Amino acid sequence: MIEILTSGVALGVHVPGLLLADRIREQGGQVSVSVLERLMPAKTLETTAQSKLAFHRDFRVAMAGQKLAGNASRAADPAAVEKLFKDWQSRGVSRFIVFSGFWLTLLTEYLEHHGPVDVDICHVDSVISPSFQKVGTPPYPVRHVKLADADAGTIPCSIPVSRDAPLAWTDRDHRLLVHGGGWGMGTYREYAAELGTVGFALDVVAYEKQDLTSDGVRYFMIDPDWHPWLDDGYPPFGLAGEAFEQRTGHHGSFDLCRQALATVSKPGGGTLLDSLWSATPLVLLEPFGAHEQRNADLWISLGYGISFEDWARKDFAVDVLQELHETLLKAEVPDYSEELR
Repeated sequence: MIEILTSGVALGVHVPGLLLADRIREQGGQVSVSVLERLMPAKTLETTAQSKLAFHRDFRVAMAGQKLAGNASRAADPAAVEKLFKDWQSRGVSRFIVFSGFWLTLLTEYLEHHGPVDVDICHVDSVISPSFQKVGTPPYPVRHVKLADADAGTIPCSIPVSRDAPLAWTDRDHRLLVHGGGWGMGTYREYAAELGTVGFALDVVAYEKQDLTSDGVRYFMIDPDWHPWLDDGYPPFGLAGEAFEQRTGHHGSFDLCRQALATVSKPGGGTLLDSLWSATPLVLLEPFGAHEQRNADLWISLGYGISFEDWARKDFAVDVLQELHETLLKAEVPDYSEELR
């Protein structure tokens, strides 16, 4: 029995965990997902939701908040933790796959009483991300699984977002997908305005209703009332103003990514995953911290992405994007889920 440990504060961590669970189930494996925030008191969750809104509205606040964030597991309700530990033991969990470093403190406690159990640390980013940096090296054996490796300049393995082949270039819409990750962070709204003036149709993922304008952009949203700790599904997603759909198999925004000429976004780990499995190049905006800068550097070095500034210097040529797309099509990456059946 495999237990995947995610955190709902970052969809770039949570959604890859859900994807891995689905890929394991498709191959007949037994797997469950635990979300760290389900152990938190209601007041803590309210604060988290407020922080997400503040980070969306001001990227400088988000950058400062990332540096100040502590070990989130210390806010967990002891009774909820004990109940979860009993559940893991009763189900005979034999392997943990950790997507957020904040779980490692709780795992230390669990393994002291119930171990040893195999532990994989799954790195979605190309270097060690802040949650793992803040917690440090655990006092028990772990295996590091890298979905991207900036130091080696490679993609050692990956998690398929979909088994469907990437859409052919000639079948794609003449549109760009513009977003700021799961929290809608960064400078993407300013760049969307510029791209709208150079002839591209835009799909923009808005975070809140006040992001919507009447400038001809096609806006999509994640249901603002949904949080990853409420259910085990993907984010309910849809056209702004219409009913949200909770997709199965993968997240709804990936369907837009597959159809686009490029995704314009900060270089989060989940965004890299979408780019790889859709063969949709990335036009890279300002990163959310040093780890995302390394993600951007890796994608550019592999020929999978380009900085916004460099693309602008090439007059926003579609041919540039097509060349990146064709390079992505040649990627041959081992499927991490296949060894977990």
